[in-house]
Amino acid sequence: MFTNTYLPHVGGVARSVDTLCNGLRERGHQVLVIAPTFRGHEADIPGVLRVPALKNMGNSDYSMPIPLSRPIQEEIDAFGPDIVHSHHPFLLGHTASRVAATCGVPLVYTYHTRYDIYVRQFVESQRLWPDLARNLANGYANLADAVIAPSQSMKDLLLKQGVSSPIKVIPTGIDVDRFARGERSELRAKLGLTGDDYVVGHLGRLTAEKNLEFLFASALRFLEDNPNAHFVYAGDGPMRAEMATRLSGSPLRRRMHFLGEVKGDDVVAFYAAIDVFAFASKSETQGLVVAEALASGAPVVALDASGVRDALRHCESCVQLSADASPEAFAAALSGYALRSVAQVEKDRDAARAGAAPYSISAMAENIEALYAEVSEVTRSGKQQSRTEWERILEGLAAEVGMLENLFRAVGITLLPSARDALR
Repeated sequence: MFTNTYLPHVGGVARSVDTLCNGLRERGHQVLVIAPTFRGHEADIPGVLRVPALKNMGNSDYSMPIPLSRPIQEEIDAFGPDIVHSHHPFLLGHTASRVAATCGVPLVYTYHTRYDIYVRQFVESQRLWPDLARNLANGYANLADAVIAPSQSMKDLLLKQGVSSPIKVIPTGIDVDRFARGERSELRAKLGLTGDDYVVGHLGRLTAEKNLEFLFASALRFLEDNPNAHFVYAGDGPMRAEMATRLSGSPLRRRMHFLGEVKGDDVVAFYAAIDVFAFASKSETQGLVVAEALASGAPVVALDASGVRDALRHCESCVQLSADASPEAFAAALSGYALRSVAQVEKDRDAARAGAAPYSISAMAENIEALYAEVSEVTRSGKQQSRTEWERILEGLAAEVGMLENLFRAVGITLLPSARDALR
């Protein structure tokens, strides 16, 4: 497993990778994770190989790995992988491509992130850099033997954007039973709330890519319309301080709570404490937190977007608004749940839990195991099993050339869209 983000970093990709590793290990597989060092990470954890990294990039908690190919290759050779699974198209994703070629094994890539949307928070250009990021990621997908899309809507988007490698839809799994067992009163007691208080919550990184400006405006309107309600943000990020500052002196401040980063059992306690989960992101490939909220029994109000619409497909008690809905409409949808009877509340919570059923860890691990077997069979039928060291070097160099070609192709398509057909 090659990933640019891993524990103790808090984020959807890090949790997805850890969940997959645990699911595969439970099925008897050996898994080696190659990830950058992070502030506060535990050293010498079995099954995790840390590579040097520049920490806290851009005043964030991200690390930028500095791949050292020779030490990594030696560790990989000793491990003897049957599959190389990459979770990013850049940095260690580049290393994953080279290692797969050198080892003569399939490369599987999970398309976790809408990079075209993600980079907009860092650059002023609303087209050039987002287009380049998307083209690079899609080109990387076409270098893989198989691509995993966390949702059908993401697969449809990748096909539309020209990804030609085989794409398999496999949602990231969650521990459904664990989220269903959360204790409702634990977090409420810490916040000074009673069991009767109406609480809306959001969990995620507090960054612009998550459409937080829209959600913040919706939350303010919701609190104005519901004098006895509360809104709880779980998570941290650059927008936390900004939102808190904008609330300074406002009477709504006492009813908007910022928990900061939550981990482990605190995540379960958060979901259990809320009545409704609010989610406005348009950049998701799956929306893992949506599935977690459903598993806890919290109905979801969200905007229509890739990934999210798939997660809500089986939830009869949830509300999905159009992508261009106003903050007022979003606030009204949140307020609507406050009018429910006790019987309706229980019915809605049962419907939410039912909507989370397809996201079990065992189902995810079983489906990915089957995909591994499928691509391995194809690879074995097309490649020699014994290769000389020189052949290994040549295949590694060929992978490097493929990555450079992808870079030039992506730059060409981005700068000169009319050259798209010529560069294919």
